[in-house]
Amino acid sequence: MDQKLITICGDAVEEIKKIPEKTITLIATDPPYNLNKDYGDYQDNLSFNEYLDFSRKWLTQAKRVLKDDGSIYLFMGVKYISYIYVILEQELKLHFNSWITWFYTQGIGKTKGFSPRHDDILFFTKHPKNYIFNLDEVRVPQKFYRSINNMRGANPGNVWQFSHVHYCNGNRYSHPTQKPEGIFERIILASSNEGDVILDPFVGSGTALRVCQQLNRNCIGVDINPYYIEIAKKRLSEPFYGFDSLDERMKRLPADLNDLNLREEYIKNHVNWFLKNNPKTADNLIKEFEKKHSLKQGNLFA
Repeated sequence: MDQKLITICGDAVEEIKKIPEKTITLIATDPPYNLNKDYGDYQDNLSFNEYLDFSRKWLTQAKRVLKDDGSIYLFMGVKYISYIYVILEQELKLHFNSWITWFYTQGIGKTKGFSPRHDDILFFTKHPKNYIFNLDEVRVPQKFYRSINNMRGANPGNVWQFSHVHYCNGNRYSHPTQKPEGIFERIILASSNEGDVILDPFVGSGTALRVCQQLNRNCIGVDINPYYIEIAKKRLSEPFYGFDSLDERMKRLPADLNDLNLREEYIKNHVNWFLKNNPKTADNLIKEFEKKHSLKQGNLFA
């Protein structure tokens, strides 16, 4: 595949206008939340109506470029999410699929009120029924081995637990709201196929581009700040050792694999199904499995 990973420095609304109609399979993006974050060339402090007008403009163009079977995943904070929902459903007539909660274990501390521990992701489709959703690509391991269970895994549900990309993480870049690669991995695997074109009009440090690079998708990443575009380009040139985040359930092995032949067959499948983009985690899991079951190193993949 002649993969195209395109970085564009410019205003999101104006740059989406340049994209031909119905050419994008998936839009996955983390726009500014209007919470006064410092994004350099864009100050996140519009008035209430200005922010909704800005959102309405880029979302209108987003709908135009989506294919008829396309989807949009939109990160959003609690202050504006209900208004964005209305724009998507009532004004643009897109079709609601899921309200995803990204739960993280650490966040802002508060002494009056409850400390926030989640962000939300709205998932809408252009058509109510005809849209891409590859459930097998995003399943999570079962807790137990049962003949009636689908051992390919279970639906991950709409509450996702991924750690923040902390500042001590080797994959952390100079961006105030960098999102985990594991979240974008799930979104992109679920709602696109290899060779499809993904758009992130607020690409920031380049997470969507980096994930598409590894998943054999094409991607267009737009950002108004030239500094972030340079970060994204640099990120694409770096060696890949696995995504920077993982749903911890992916390391879960069924607790009752008592049959030796079933165990060996299952662990091979487990790595291919759940950990193929996280080779270090896969290696550690295999070592633990071999040690637990007194297998000789290398037996499983001899």
